[in-house]
Order: sequence, then structure tokens, then C-alpha cells
Amino acid sequence: METRVAVMGIIVENTDSVEALNRILHEYGNYIIGRMGIPYREKKINIVSIAVDAPQDVISALSGKIGRLQGISVKTAYSNVVSNDREV
Repeated sequence: METRVAVMGIIVENTDSVEALNRILHEYGNYIIGRMGIPYREKKINIVSIAVDAPQDVISALSGKIGRLQGISVKTAYSNVVSNDREV
């Protein structure tokens, strides 16, 4: 299976959507390499970065599901690293 490495930047402005966000991330947990969350209390937002190694369509689906959550924005940056050796 061909996979790509990507980083997703997520801005959480609506904390009511955090539970749904965590549910989605758990669903895609097999593809997640690492996750970092930063609370920015002065601006009342949270910043989350997710590193993934997954097929292109899985990354797009994950980004789309996150982007449809109320008060959450997501952008994805893809690396040029493509491999066929990851089993999920």
C-alpha cells in the first residue's frame, strides 16, 4: 500500500467540538505517528498538530471529517516521502 507522510495543523476555536475531534482521531489512530496539542489560553483556542503516515485518500478523508466540525479549521502539508512498506 502506497503511503505518504503529512502534517495536519488544527485550530480549535469551539471547545464543544473537542469530543468529536478526539473520536475522529481515535478512529484514524493506526495512521497517526504523533500528536501535539498546545492550549493558547490568551486567545482561547487550542492548536493541535498531527503527523500521519497513510494512503492519500485516508489523509484526505481525515482532513475532510475534521474540517466539517463546527469551530475547527484544518490544513494539511504533504511531504514528498512516499513509500510502499507500511502495513496498517
